[in-house]
Amino acid sequence: MNGTKYADAVGAVRARENTLLVKSDIEQLINARSKSEVKSILSSRTGNQSADLNDVWNFLCEYAPDCEELKILLYRNDFHNLKAVLKAIISNRDPEQYYIAPSNIGLSDLTDAVSKKEYDLLPKYMQKTALEAYELLTKTLDGQLSDSFIDRSALEAVQKSSEECGIEFMKKYAQLITACSDIKTAYRCCILGKSAQFMENAVCGSPEIEKDELIKSALAGTEQLFTYLETTHYSEAAALLKESSAKYEKWCDDVIMELAEDARMLAFGSEPLAAYFIAKEAEIKNLRILSVCKEFGADKETITERMRKLYV
Repeated sequence: MNGTKYADAVGAVRARENTLLVKSDIEQLINARSKSEVKSILSSRTGNQSADLNDVWNFLCEYAPDCEELKILLYRNDFHNLKAVLKAIISNRDPEQYYIAPSNIGLSDLTDAVSKKEYDLLPKYMQKTALEAYELLTKTLDGQLSDSFIDRSALEAVQKSSEECGIEFMKKYAQLITACSDIKTAYRCCILGKSAQFMENAVCGSPEIEKDELIKSALAGTEQLFTYLETTHYSEAAALLKESSAKYEKWCDDVIMELAEDARMLAFGSEPLAAYFIAKEAEIKNLRILSVCKEFGADKETITERMRKLYV
């Protein structure tokens, strides 16, 4: 693909990067004594820039409407929404409260396709999963089993599409999110004493973390799991997971941000667009974490420790 195709989009993103929060902004927000002070700091720093990730996505699509590889960034949202729709159909509830935006397929279109079993109306990468997940849920009524199957399928779709698009950034992104998710899944399965069959259904596997070895070690207990992970590129992550899930989650977010920082340096191509989206996603998460911590009276040191790595 000709990288210059996105020259205008990259230029627009460069301009918007100037409104991203920096370390000094985060420090001011942490030290803010009231919600009004937080609002004032954000307003003075970001101006009219929206903190809504859906608006960020619409901005990118406006400049790069045919950028198929960017859609990979929303696959996990798509599959999350599939889970919501399936459960809503089974329980006769409204899935809207569980819907995550942005996504590649609207909630009403997704609901219609699944409820009518017209799976060919869905994006190709989720058609088979929707069919099999519906059958699995209706036969077993096991929401956890269905969810784990859909989560694994989402990671498989991300990996497959990233390979097909041939962009190294997207391939590495797919590997990172898969490895981070698989480690967390294996650890939880280990703690909960899940069976080999359940883990087979839940763990995806990737070039960096071999599926069978991960399952085998998890079945042997947490110590064996950590011993195996120490032999992989994720030994640092495993050490943090030993300490706490919160520290591990932060590490996963930070390593994705490091990948985005590298992509940001590229002059052409879709990579800077993807990097900006990831940066805004992290910024919004930081603001959410900060808000919750302040609401529960966390001290400044605790809030600082939980802040994700910044893009600029």
